[in-house]
Amino acid sequence: MLVLAMAGALVLLGRLLRLPWGGIWAMLGVLWGAVMLAHLVLPAGHPLPRATGGDWRVWAVVGGLAALALAYRAALVALRRRARPVARRAPAAANTLSETELDRYARHIILREIGGPGQRRLRAARVLVVGAGGLGSPALLYLAAAGVGTIGVIDDDTVANSNLQRQVIHADVRIGLPKVFSAEASLRALNPFVDIRPYNRRLTADLAPGLFADYDLILDGSDNFDTRALVNAAAVAAGKPLIAGAVSQWEGQLTLYDPARGAPCMACLFPEPPAPGLAPACAEAGVMAALPGIVGAMMAAEAIKEITGAGQSLRGRLILHDALWGESRQIAVKPRPGCPVCGGGAPSVTV
Repeated sequence: MLVLAMAGALVLLGRLLRLPWGGIWAMLGVLWGAVMLAHLVLPAGHPLPRATGGDWRVWAVVGGLAALALAYRAALVALRRRARPVARRAPAAANTLSETELDRYARHIILREIGGPGQRRLRAARVLVVGAGGLGSPALLYLAAAGVGTIGVIDDDTVANSNLQRQVIHADVRIGLPKVFSAEASLRALNPFVDIRPYNRRLTADLAPGLFADYDLILDGSDNFDTRALVNAAAVAAGKPLIAGAVSQWEGQLTLYDPARGAPCMACLFPEPPAPGLAPACAEAGVMAALPGIVGAMMAAEAIKEITGAGQSLRGRLILHDALWGESRQIAVKPRPGCPVCGGGAPSVTV
């Protein structure tokens, strides 16, 4: 009873001190060793061995049983670790795709325009999405599904009930959560092989240069002219291609701004902000639920093409989509001479 009381006191002390169980078991082992030593060293009839049971063989059996129990527990832990599936993303610089990735991206790999080399380029790519709202939601989902290796998303907003009509990356249970963390949860659940980098902050002129330098391609899904102008200026300064989309009511547009490679920048096409009331936000003008999905998915498609080199990009072309009448048309665009942002080039916009 004396030894059991001392053992109980040691366990209680260890829990109060928040010691790991390994430390608590070590203290109990020291107590067991002291009892065994008392039985083996002290002479027969000594009061201490009598007070602790009187027979060392009892404590030898107790120690042996405890050792077996600890060994069994350690073996179970080791087996669980070996059995638990752990998804590991291969380094982006690796030359081979794992068996799991080959199966996951098989429909890409059999495409002549992408194949294995294109899929490896996707895994090595680093794409930043500005905005985790209507346009960012489908773009992010398809970039992750496609296997883009590193995806950054920056937004300072939180999920609201009114977002869920069109922002499909979020869920009702995540209302009130920062959008970037809600998006991160969805993307990690969709593809654990992708590295997601959420930035829960507003994009500013001071932040943009350092952030854009870490990425190969920028997607702009923001919902106001000031942010779009900031993203455009930062992309031009960094020499990074910018895929930009916009939606309102039933209409959307999409293009690839890239003055470093002969295409115009946003300021070439839209040098001045729209007059008040001319381009109202979705909260004022409304937007059809599926429209951001259409344009956002097209943004992801253009990103996949840009990364893999497949097909013809939207450099020099602006797509206008009218979902109400099911019509799309293209406008050829060129750099604007004297553009204060990119410097421009020759002729202006042609239809």
